[in-house]
Amino acid sequence: MRQEQFVTRYQHEWQQFEDWLQRRGERSRKQRQTPQPDLLGDETIPQRYRRLCQQLALARRRGYSPQLVEQLQQLMQRGHNLLYRTPAPRWQRAVEFLFADFPSTVRSQAGAMWVACALFVVPLVGIFILLQYKPDLIHMLMDPRQLAQMEKMYDPAADHLGRDSGTDWAMFGHYIMNNISIGLRTFASGLLAGIGTILVLLFNGITIGAVAGHLQQIGSGDPFWRFVVGHAPFELTAIVIAGGAGLQLGLRLLAPGRKRRIDALIEGGVIGARLCLGVAFMLLVAAFIEAFWSSIAWVPMWGKLSVSAVLWTVVLLWLWRGGRGGGHAH
Repeated sequence: MRQEQFVTRYQHEWQQFEDWLQRRGERSRKQRQTPQPDLLGDETIPQRYRRLCQQLALARRRGYSPQLVEQLQQLMQRGHNLLYRTPAPRWQRAVEFLFADFPSTVRSQAGAMWVACALFVVPLVGIFILLQYKPDLIHMLMDPRQLAQMEKMYDPAADHLGRDSGTDWAMFGHYIMNNISIGLRTFASGLLAGIGTILVLLFNGITIGAVAGHLQQIGSGDPFWRFVVGHAPFELTAIVIAGGAGLQLGLRLLAPGRKRRIDALIEGGVIGARLCLGVAFMLLVAAFIEAFWSSIAWVPMWGKLSVSAVLWTVVLLWLWRGGRGGGHAH
């Protein structure tokens, strides 16, 4: 076989293998941006690597040009370095997931995230504003015992904000269990065709808006805001992301497209599981801030707001920029 025929026959395979190296191994910033329907899957790479080695041996035996042999040699060496390299430490993979893969996955589900944000924020803000003009409506949303407990927790004369007992570490554990249970419930209820997630988001938005609106209206707004603004960036954003994860799961159940319903559901479950790992991390951070910073009563409002502004900036930049330009798969 002539060299021209050899190149024509196998050039496409070599290009596919090089594209895979860029996507999976070298994370090249020069990766193509146009859709590529014939991208190789990871499961086919060992077989393709063995074929490349055979083609390199043929090129050498048949005396093809040094340029072609060198090209195949470099391609084979890059594949060997990737396939047989030492796996990255677990902590490194965890850091890469949190700072690149997770925010990239959030952005890949932007439509569901914006819908979840609206379902959560609109009732929250609406109920808050409504209670400033119709304070008696609070009795339709919360019972007297809940109201009394809220008013006691955010009494301006209290030594701690947001709680009347419990050590910081005890409350840290309590907040972890409470926050993560809300996040998982918000996601898992998406299996009910997305209706469960919608109801959970609406309920949480209405409840938070009712508490905030009532405390603001009776003059306890200062201690309430000083307590919540610290952990709100991580906690509220995590609830929205969990809601988006549940909505995309429900959408795949209702409208699988050309895929089988079970395949679409499995795909949604994988995406949701990745999102929930990041959500769990965010809620862990929120619980830590809530236990050890939010409850401090002597810090003035300007101090709490300053820290909150920094944390909001960190969270939004992380989700907006994390994983961009690094070749991470969405």
